[in-house]
Amino acid sequence: MPISSPKGGLASPRESTDYMDLTLLTKQAAGQSSFSRSRKSASVASEDGNHRDRFLSDAERVLAQNPLEARLSLASLDAADQKHWHSTPADAIVKVLRTDVDRGLSEAQAEDLLAEYGLNELEAEPRTPLHIVFLLQFYNLIIGMLLFAAIASISLQEYVDGIAILFIVTLNAVVATIQENSAGNALEALAKLSSPRCTVVRDGSQQDVESNQLVPGDIVLLVTGDVVPADIRLYHSVDLKSNEMLLTGESEDVSKKFNAPLRSSDKAAKLTANNMVFSSTTITAGNARGIVVETGMNTRVGSIAALLRSSQDDSDGGDDADGHKKKPRCRNPIAAFINKHQPKLTPLQRSLHKLGFVMGTIALTVCALVFVVGLVRGTRDMKDPERPVWLTMIMTAVSLAVSAVPEGLPMVVTICLSSGTSDMVKKNVLVRKLAAVETLGAASVICTDKTGTLTEGKMTAVKLWGDFKTYDITGKGFTPEGGIFLNGVSQIAPDGGNAQVRATLLASVLCSNTHLTQQQNEDEDDDDAVTRWVPVGNSSEAPLIVAAAKAGIWEEYVAEQYKRVVEVPFSSSRKMMVTVNQLQPGGQFGALRLTVPKGGCEAKDSASANQVQKPASLVACVKGAPNFILDNCTHFCQTDGSLAPLATEQRQEVLAAVDDLSSQALRVIAVALQPLGSELPYASDCDDVDEKFLALSQPLVLLGLVASIDPERDGVRDAIDNARQAGIRTIMITGDYLKTAIAIAKNVELLQIGANADDEATDCATLRPRGSQYLPEAEIDAITSQTLVFAR
Repeated sequence: MPISSPKGGLASPRESTDYMDLTLLTKQAAGQSSFSRSRKSASVASEDGNHRDRFLSDAERVLAQNPLEARLSLASLDAADQKHWHSTPADAIVKVLRTDVDRGLSEAQAEDLLAEYGLNELEAEPRTPLHIVFLLQFYNLIIGMLLFAAIASISLQEYVDGIAILFIVTLNAVVATIQENSAGNALEALAKLSSPRCTVVRDGSQQDVESNQLVPGDIVLLVTGDVVPADIRLYHSVDLKSNEMLLTGESEDVSKKFNAPLRSSDKAAKLTANNMVFSSTTITAGNARGIVVETGMNTRVGSIAALLRSSQDDSDGGDDADGHKKKPRCRNPIAAFINKHQPKLTPLQRSLHKLGFVMGTIALTVCALVFVVGLVRGTRDMKDPERPVWLTMIMTAVSLAVSAVPEGLPMVVTICLSSGTSDMVKKNVLVRKLAAVETLGAASVICTDKTGTLTEGKMTAVKLWGDFKTYDITGKGFTPEGGIFLNGVSQIAPDGGNAQVRATLLASVLCSNTHLTQQQNEDEDDDDAVTRWVPVGNSSEAPLIVAAAKAGIWEEYVAEQYKRVVEVPFSSSRKMMVTVNQLQPGGQFGALRLTVPKGGCEAKDSASANQVQKPASLVACVKGAPNFILDNCTHFCQTDGSLAPLATEQRQEVLAAVDDLSSQALRVIAVALQPLGSELPYASDCDDVDEKFLALSQPLVLLGLVASIDPERDGVRDAIDNARQAGIRTIMITGDYLKTAIAIAKNVELLQIGANADDEATDCATLRPRGSQYLPEAEIDAITSQTLVFAR
């Protein structure tokens, strides 16, 4: 099927595939029950979904509550699409975009394409002009009352009072405008320094580049947690899921497959293609490699944003589903202006509005009462008895209203907020709006991640446990220098070393997607350039890769020796990652010789000497949470490389070792394997990742445990203590093992000396004792009211 270049059109007629037909969607929107049910399910969250919705961003929440507009916009764009990236074979797209799946674009190609297509950025709303910022400072009920008081004072020939009030109000507006403008400039500069990044393949190597530098034809690598930087056609994927709420309004994750049918025979229409991921959506599971096909405003998100903007600016209302003209929407221009430039008031601003309303109501009531009483009594001006009574009482009532207005309140508030802002600036905190200082001061709870926030996020392997012995790993950082020792004796000699240690490191490398590279510091001169080792990939895998490199086991070499056949990526539910690799002839896996007997996995020197055995052809390498892996282990690897059955007492010793390492604030990862024959233990046409996982993850042979340390950041203890002194609870939320989380919380003094860890640290599984169903909100509130640490 012919396709176009990213900017060209498609000559062939449209052929509907996985997308929802626009005509069908419009009819359903007009009254069909199927779409009504879909809309209702998306906008009205269930009891179980309420907890998940708490973690959605404001933009995602708005789309989730209003899915119809997002669906209609997406479907209308699909109907007008002339490129059909989703229905074109990936190899054909590679040829059209003149790229290479393995090597990616060259730097020269990327520069030329960037000049042609521009930066991969969505058009931002223009910044609010300075004079608008100044005028918005008067959008306050008390300020309005002061302006009324100033005008009234001048009309009563009280020029000094009137001018003084106008001066105070204007000075207040000028101070706030200067503060917002300077903070806005600083935030814009900061945003340019901290633009999002992504991993691409260029010139045959993986590179970490800014997302706005992507161009059509770039090969992008995606892993769990990534925000998709552009519209991408998948070339390869493993158990990939994405959250497309921004596009569809649906909060459920969507499965994506690189080999999804180009022509779907399924009558159930879908809003997005199964073989594509779209800009600004989030990868929630799995990993993938894909080809960038659209960037910037040409992406689905960019196109929908442009469509919504044009529809908002369309004054005639457009056409309805039947082709008739809609009635123009009556919009208050002042309200629209305020909502655009000042969409949300802070708690302080709302309180001042409320105070102004109450004071205004009381003042007007008293003034009206004084006017009526004076008019009834016929009260005259003693200095000018000839003046009419009604005029005298009007002037009296106005004077009374002016005196009731607190002229100094706005200036006092501004001075106080400016003082707080000044203190925060000294601590490198940028405050765009003065009123936000009070909002920050109202915070009572801070929820924080652990890795990279309370800690440095630079994990280093320091211990290795195996065959009921604990080994020390020396060296610092990511530099592959050091060794692995037991009582001062090295265990990593390729010949005659510790077979169990080397097998553990080899399996951990094969079951990882991270590799070490040498990079030159950009701020160094060419003559004085300093190279440093940097892990590219998952930070949790970095200590495993570095530790293996210290033993001479390098990812780039073993990946060639042990070709990867299958991968089941890590997920928060499985707590494990599994890869299947081809073995060397004779079932050789490092110093181990793996066999596949009829009764299970045994070593070459197994006690069942009369049992027929044959060399294994494949091996499943597994790493993940120790308690999950240990449940599936039936054997363990001994120092000499032989495999022995894992008894119940020995299983308890392993768990005790996990607890001991975790209590030292170490993050523990278990490594295991399963020898396999020449055939995979599931059907060749199996496409269910969970079915593959169950077949590959048991029975296992426990190789060892690797324990890594992630040092706490400097100043974390003081920050937590300052928050505690200010009456703010700091809560740590982490995916680590509970005992590891408790140990780190004690190190940073989040859990104070003498605290009861059973009360203040909670395993998140207790919030969902029946699987996916959460506890009642009352019970959750009781738990969260005293918990300071949430762990897996």
